[in-house]
Amino acid sequence: MDTILSVLPIIILIFLMIRMRVPAHYALPSIAFLVYLILLLYFRTDFALLNSGMATGFWATLTPITVIMGAVLFNNFQKQTGNQAIINRWMSSLTSNPIAQIMIIGYAFAFMIEGASGFGTPVAIAVPILISLGFEPLKVVIAVLIFNSIPVSFGAVGTPTWFGFGSLGLSTEQITDLGLKASMIHLTAGLIIPLLALKQVFSWQEIKNNIIYIYSTVFACALPMTLLATFNYEFPSLLGGASGFMISIWMAKKDIGLAKTEKTVQTIEKVTPKDLFLAILPLISLVMILVITRVPQLGLKGLLRTDAILFRANLGFADFEVTKALKFTLSHVFGTTSSESYELLYAPAFIPFFFIILTHAGLYRSMRGQVGKMFAQTAKQMQVPFFALLGGVTMVKFMLLNGEHSMVSIIGLSLATATGPYWGIFASYLGAIGAFFSGSATISNLIFGGVQQSIATQTGLNMTTILAMQSVGGAMGNMTCINNIIAASSVSGVHRKEGYIMQKTAVPMLIYGIVAALVGLFLR
Repeated sequence: MDTILSVLPIIILIFLMIRMRVPAHYALPSIAFLVYLILLLYFRTDFALLNSGMATGFWATLTPITVIMGAVLFNNFQKQTGNQAIINRWMSSLTSNPIAQIMIIGYAFAFMIEGASGFGTPVAIAVPILISLGFEPLKVVIAVLIFNSIPVSFGAVGTPTWFGFGSLGLSTEQITDLGLKASMIHLTAGLIIPLLALKQVFSWQEIKNNIIYIYSTVFACALPMTLLATFNYEFPSLLGGASGFMISIWMAKKDIGLAKTEKTVQTIEKVTPKDLFLAILPLISLVMILVITRVPQLGLKGLLRTDAILFRANLGFADFEVTKALKFTLSHVFGTTSSESYELLYAPAFIPFFFIILTHAGLYRSMRGQVGKMFAQTAKQMQVPFFALLGGVTMVKFMLLNGEHSMVSIIGLSLATATGPYWGIFASYLGAIGAFFSGSATISNLIFGGVQQSIATQTGLNMTTILAMQSVGGAMGNMTCINNIIAASSVSGVHRKEGYIMQKTAVPMLIYGIVAALVGLFLR
């Protein structure tokens, strides 16, 4: 009964969003309330602990909603300044082939952004650019969500790997080993998953006609990532993405591996170097700021995440703490051990998005007197995503209550018990469940890393292989996680399609797991 009632809310959620097409901002808060009732009435969860989940759920929502707001604001800025129109003309002059355009922006560029930032930023940045190039919004949302899986194990400068498994007591050699194994699975998945992403937009014939360019771009990112993973677990996606991005542009410009298109005969207005520089300057600044603030060796990351206390206060229902890096933390919520933080300067919202708009607006005449209006317009666009995220994040908080006896742990352990020594076939799906719940491969690894380690020890399976499967699972779960779907929908103007998007991304996610299981058989 514990397992049935733990799984039931997820089954109902999937039914509501996929079969009934209930919008996320209705379905998610409703399921969060259902979970609340199950915990209260069946699991007899302490009332104060339950309410702490509600409070920390609201606080945790600040991170994804401000990241999405920043991305929407940035995209509105690029449109208002005319920068996007110039980039579109430049991309069209670079290559008129739509497959090349989607591989450059939706795969290689997003791959690099994932390596620097994570937090759903790649999808939020890449999707609007592709839509402005003429791609159908719903199709390109699905495609980019599928693309944004291969680099995730080393996203945000390797955070899912070195931090996600940091509490397991692994040696540096073990972390490197599991990272390498994960990258080998991702490299193999590169043979299939990008094609499934492209199929959301193009016919098989179009894909076949451009297959040389497609695979060249895929492996221009994934192969350097794997090679770097042999000795490093922080920079594989960042440097692999940067390498693939430059190679994919060069190949497109030389028309290598691309089928001729009718658009190639059209006359396209030339973009001057000055206009192009001003148009891509915010994007250059975006990438540079993400790299500077995420790479520990540069020193700024430490300043943005310092735990030096600025002041403390008691709010009555919780202790409140602010660090010098403006990290706002609620702790001991309603007298429990529950806590949650919002990192104003580190979450990719104020820096880089808001910062770029405020510092770059003066460079463009069209922005005079428009900044305030643009902020107001963006805030209005965030109303529906806010309630969807609030419901989703709160549901996750509830399902994580009770530690080892939480609903999420019950689901994971039930799956492991049912499969026994064959667990390696299913291990990646547990990681995907964690990402689906939490919206983060890092959090998935934190939740289930210990479970996976314990299962490997008890069954005699290779521990680093099982943890690599967990890492891959967290990455492939990014396709279907609520936070990413809401982010992509918000920036693309796609409304009430969350269930449909989840349905379309579920199949590639399941196939990814099969690839992981097959490759895992050869990893020792």
